[in-house]
Formats: sequence, structure tokens, C-alpha cells
Amino acid sequence: MKLYCLSGHPTLPCNVLKFKSTTIMLDCGLDMTSTLNFLPLPLVQSPRLSKLPGWVLKDGSTFLDKELKECSGHVFVDSVPEFCLPETELLDLSTVDVILISNYHCMMALPYITEYTGFTGTVYATEPTVQIGRLLMEELVNSIERVPKAQSASMWKNKEVQRLLPVPLKDAVEVSMWRKCYTMPEVNAALSKIQLVGYSQKIELFGAVQVTPLSSGYALGSSNWIIQSHYEKVSYVSGSSLLTTHPQPMDQASLKNSDVLILTGLTQIPTANPDGMVGEFCSNLAMTVRNGGNVLVPCYPSGVIYDLLECLYQYIDSAGLSNVPFYFISPVANSSLEFSQIFAEWLCHNKQTKVYLPEPPFPHAELIQTNKLKHYPSIHGDFSNDFKQPCVVFTGHPSLRFGDVVHFMELWGKSSLNTVIFTEPDFSYLDALAPYQPLAMKCVYCPIDTRLNFIQVSKLLKEVQPLHVVCPEQYTQPPPTQSHRTDLMIDCQPPPMSYRRAEVLTLPYKRRYEKIEIMPELPPKPPQPPASKKRKRVNDDVPECKALKPLLSGSIPVDQFVQTLEKHGFSDVKVEDTAKGHIVLLQEAETLIQIEEDSTHIICDNDEPLRVKLRDLVLKFLQKF
Repeated sequence: MKLYCLSGHPTLPCNVLKFKSTTIMLDCGLDMTSTLNFLPLPLVQSPRLSKLPGWVLKDGSTFLDKELKECSGHVFVDSVPEFCLPETELLDLSTVDVILISNYHCMMALPYITEYTGFTGTVYATEPTVQIGRLLMEELVNSIERVPKAQSASMWKNKEVQRLLPVPLKDAVEVSMWRKCYTMPEVNAALSKIQLVGYSQKIELFGAVQVTPLSSGYALGSSNWIIQSHYEKVSYVSGSSLLTTHPQPMDQASLKNSDVLILTGLTQIPTANPDGMVGEFCSNLAMTVRNGGNVLVPCYPSGVIYDLLECLYQYIDSAGLSNVPFYFISPVANSSLEFSQIFAEWLCHNKQTKVYLPEPPFPHAELIQTNKLKHYPSIHGDFSNDFKQPCVVFTGHPSLRFGDVVHFMELWGKSSLNTVIFTEPDFSYLDALAPYQPLAMKCVYCPIDTRLNFIQVSKLLKEVQPLHVVCPEQYTQPPPTQSHRTDLMIDCQPPPMSYRRAEVLTLPYKRRYEKIEIMPELPPKPPQPPASKKRKRVNDDVPECKALKPLLSGSIPVDQFVQTLEKHGFSDVKVEDTAKGHIVLLQEAETLIQIEEDSTHIICDNDEPLRVKLRDLVLKFLQKF
């Protein structure tokens, strides 16, 4: 059993498990933090960005000034943003049989895998994961394609040149594997390979392995996976939550008795309480609006935004914000809000009961009906006519490198009355803001991450008790900035096995049993030669049969075996224990007998009669059939 680790990002995993002659890819997350090294893509020509000076080397060389621009002491690539792909050279990805998707954030690299590697297998995911994943991909493609860049930068990627660059470009990992965004035809082709599954549905893979999705409690349709054969069980836990939010609660019981548990996708901010962050978000939003300022919330079009809108729904009237417009701007805003209302069976019990009343499970339906929340595909068209200030705008992308958020950062960044509130933990907010400096608007960091923290993980592992835990190396040591916090790491016995990008792990589990089927039918008789007039002896037509070697079973009790040896004249017998069994040493005869669980070896020097005699003594303790 081997695990190939294709991604170094612990919350955007991509691993391949080789198990029982099947090759299974576990998620295909896309690391978008690479986009922070690029200049933003403004929807409207930005005089400030277009006037940024080119970067010059210390020796005065200017050969990179067309590709690299300098802004407030930081250097950025002036090109279309590129993404860091999972490893594609560690193994032949065309041999992957199936891809299991745990949630819609962990499928963003799917078109790169299915359309560029010769993949011919099947992808399994739940319906909400597929539909919302499609929305995320569509928004990503739309945001980048509507701001075409005339030039493409590649010279800076040369290894010799990269060494001369300032941090963080100098330390950027695997820049040769960074790629531009895929296209919508590639997205559609990738999604056509997906087969929809439901929670607890058992899927047979080639009769060797059975995979089952379980609710992980993190997002609509998010799943953990059980991968099992007749005698082995592997659990894949990725992006799970024990908090009571809008998805179905996490199924913990089914994870019990795992031989190996692969653990990824824990919270990225283990010291922050999600409830406290939501409260801080609301209070900062209210304070800014009361002072006549606007609030910008960079976000994804699905997920945490549903919970934020629900909290604001309860908070608006008491905070005196009834007349403040809320705008949700995304090419997929309408679809996202509608999907959240129709996937009732994937919601928690409280929201499911509302559907049968009937009431909309999410309160943003009422916000839309009362015109307190308005949604638009972009800043052009109807939004330009309806736009009023002060207001609250939810829009993407959280990296601040593309999407409508770039326009609002340029528009509102010069006023200290305005506030940008970061709720998504995927990007460093300081790095996201770097190309907009100097910035007058206030910046508030309220990261909301409902995934498991280390206290919850410790409790979960004690309850499900896997034999072995495998996790990213980041989870086996305290965070670099808090090296004294030993509580911010996985603590279990035996200690977890860790992995990093481009590593291959041999998982610590050895198969002991295998289920086989023996068919009773005899092989077909060989074809008879045509009849001949010449008479043959009867023996001529009898095919030659080779005697079958008997099968042996049983175990050799060492003490009784030693007594038998002594009875047959072997004195000075010595027994040594080994990790795999025992070694019986016949010192006078200078002979070794290795007795292990599944094999026995007799080692003697050119004395065939002695070997045969010892073999016969061994066979007395075994059964033939």
C-alpha cells in the first residue's frame, strides 16, 4: 500500500493511493497562493498600476523590467496569474483508475488532471460538490478571461534568473509547473467524467475495493471517504467540521476500526474561534457603515457567505442597518443563491425541516425579496444604475488579484472611511494587499474556518482509534511563528506518519488475509486431432499430467520441534527470537532453521541428506491438502 503525495498544501490536497491493484486519486486541489506573486487584473484601466516602475537588478540590469514591476518595496509579475499544479511527474497519472472528491474547494485542479494526463477513469463526487465546484470554476475562468493580458512573462522562471530575484519570488516552489487558467470547454469536459454519488452509497471498484462517501460536516455535499477491501480499511478525512452550520453533521461512527486514516484539511487558523470571528465581522461592518463608509468583503461565491448573510439577517435591524444595501457581485451569484435553497437533503436537520413547512432554508431568500440583498453578474449593467453608498459588497476573488474586487479596491482604497474585511483564510491578507499599498482604507482580518482544530482532532482520533494516522508534515510540528505551541499539532499514538510534496510513502500496513474464489469448473479439454485410419496405441492419446505440489498449512510450535530434534539425535539445539519468528540453530551440524509466520527455510552447507531429514521433521507439524 503506497501513498504518492502530489501537493504540498495541507488544505488543498492531492494524493494517490495504490491499494489492492487499484490506483485512487484522493482530491485534486489547486494551490492558488501562487497568484499573490502577480499584479491584479483591473476591470478598468488603472493609471496607478500602469505607471509602476520595472524592477531593476542590483547591477543595473533591466532585462526583466517588462516582466516584473515594483510596488511599495514588493516585486510582482506583470502577466496573467498562474496556478501551482499538483505534481505530474511522480507517477503516470494516466494509470489512475478513479478520483474521489471530498469538497468543491478540492476539485479546482480537475481539468488539468483529466484533460492533460491521459486520464481515462471515473471521478466520484456528490451533486452539490459538482454543481458548486462548477460555479467556482466558471467564476475563475470568467474573471481571468474578461481581462486579457497582451504579454506573458516567462523569463523570470529560469532557474538562474530566479536566484537573482527578491523574496518571495526567489523562494517560489515549482515555478516551472505553474500554469495559466483552463478554459470553459476544458471545465465541461472534466465535469462530464464525474459520476454522482450519495452519502453511504457503496461503489465497487473492479471487485477488489469498495469506496463509500460519508458526510464530513464542512460544506454542502462535502465528504470523507472509506476505502475498504474484505480485510483492510482506509479512511480519508479531508475538510471536516464538528460545528453546527448549514451542512449535514459529520459521520464519525463509520470511521471506526480503520487500519490507516489519512488526515488532511484541518483549520488554517487553529487559534481563532469561528463564532468570535463572525461577531467581530458584524461589529466592524456596522461601525464602518455608521461612519458613512463602505465595506468590501472578498469572498468565494459559496460556503461561508451563506452563514455571513444569515448572521447579518439577524443583526441588521438591531444594529440599525435596515436601509444599507448589500450587494453580492459574481458571474455565478444567482446560481449560487438558488443552489443553496434546492439542495435540501444535504442540509442539517433544522434547515431540512424548514423546507417542509414550506420555508426557504436560508434567510437570504427573504433579504432578496425585501431588496436588502441584491445580486449582479458584474459591476457593469444594472449594478451601475442601482449602486448606492454607503453599502456592503460581497465579491471575489479573495486573493484580490482578479474579479470585481480589484475594481472596488482601486475605487475605495484611498478613503479611510472604508473597510475591507477578510473572512477567507486561504490567502495571507498582508500579501493580498501588497500591490495596493499605500492604502488608506481600514483592513480587518476575521478569518472564518469551521474545519477541525487540533483539540477536536485529538478527541476524534481517540474515539475512532485508527491503527495508523498519515498527515501532512505541517500537522506534526507547531506553526513556525508559534514554535512553543505544542498543542497546535497532532498528538496520537503511535505518532503519525507525515508526508510532503513529491514524497512516496509505504504505508505501515501489511496484508495478512485475502479472499479468493475457486471455480469448480474444470478447464476445457484440449481439441482432439482428426481421426486417422492408422491405429494408435491407447497411451498415445493420454495427455501428460504433472503431479501437483501439495499445499501446506499450520504452524510449528518451537518447543515441540526442539524436543523432536533432540529425539532424532540433534544435541546442542539453540533458539533465538527474531522480529518475524524464530531461528533454530543446530551448532554441531552448523545448520540454521528459520521459522517465520508464512515460510520456513533450512540452511545447511552442501548436506542434502541432512536437509531432507530436517524437512521431513518440519512437515510432521504441517497439514497437507
